[in-house]
Amino acid sequence: MKASDVKKGNVIEHNNAVFQVRDIEKSSAQGRGGNVTYRFTIYSVANGNKVDLVLRADDDLKELDLMRRESTFSYMDGEAFVFLDIEDYSSYTLDANVVGDMANYITEGLEGVFVQLIDDSPIAIQMPATVILEVVDTPPELKGGSATKRTKPAKLSTGIEIHVPEYIANGDKVQVSTVTGEFGGRA
Repeated sequence: MKASDVKKGNVIEHNNAVFQVRDIEKSSAQGRGGNVTYRFTIYSVANGNKVDLVLRADDDLKELDLMRRESTFSYMDGEAFVFLDIEDYSSYTLDANVVGDMANYITEGLEGVFVQLIDDSPIAIQMPATVILEVVDTPPELKGGSATKRTKPAKLSTGIEIHVPEYIANGDKVQVSTVTGEFGGRA
């Protein structure tokens, strides 16, 4: 497809990686023989990195057909994560390097994960905005009045550490943002 035909939301291949187009700016030709250029703001499907791409109107891009399938985390197969499609129960296996930091939020039976596929091959996952994790190690609440909101470190069931309010204790379940990694409330 030509650069001039690209629309927001299209999934394209660039430098052997998969990107989604989020924003497009068109620059008109300046003077005789000038070319119309397009500035695309694209984000990597695999890791979310932002890239700016400038192309002429007649430059070619390869459009890819990206499918999203809602899935549930099933089990670990060595270093790989296995997800099951909630509709047809087909399994999708993704390597740990593809899952990346999102592994910190994956627990057994996690629902609401979208596996992103191109040509029926899984290439990335999209996590729910928040997940519920259990606090496994945090110091006890300090007694004594405090007018300020104090936090303390807490280790969660997946091994990550976040800061939680003082009233959270071992065994509590908490909501954690998969975007910021911050405490979102008691579950």
